[in-house]
Amino acid sequence: MAPANIRFRSCESADLDTLRTLAYRTFDEAFRHMNTAANMDAYTGTAFARAKLEEELRNPLSAFLFLYSDGVLAGYMKINEGAAQTDLADPAALEIERMYVLRDFQGLGLGRALIEKAVESARRKKKSFLWLGVWQKNENAIAFYERMGFRKTGTHRFVLGSDHQTDHVMRRDVR
Repeated sequence: MAPANIRFRSCESADLDTLRTLAYRTFDEAFRHMNTAANMDAYTGTAFARAKLEEELRNPLSAFLFLYSDGVLAGYMKINEGAAQTDLADPAALEIERMYVLRDFQGLGLGRALIEKAVESARRKKKSFLWLGVWQKNENAIAFYERMGFRKTGTHRFVLGSDHQTDHVMRRDVR
């Protein structure tokens, strides 16, 4: 399907509650069926806590972008550079820490639009590559990122409640 009318908007501190709701909902849609309720609740209660997201929004090395499809909030992305990166902290890199589209909007090309926006941001910031972590059991996401030009370069640990999961680290050159 062709993408709908797409628009991006930077998240501001006034968007905190909207961001929290969207972050929780998209993460829950993506992973609750593959994890225990206790682990999901422990993770989302910490990762999307008001104070934590407020701190992340204030970090000048991170940016949250809302994605709208035909004027309706459909997803979001968080990108990090420098010390804000969750793992590599490579000055030549831009990390996509979170990238989610609501289930009702999947299949419309919005994921591709988010990747293109991240590539544009990386080039504007004169970065050499993008990287992200994706759960090794999330086969659909891995296949999507491979179609978008990412390749597996390693692994790192992701803790979801009491479950220590393995993420593939994937990289895409942007120059």
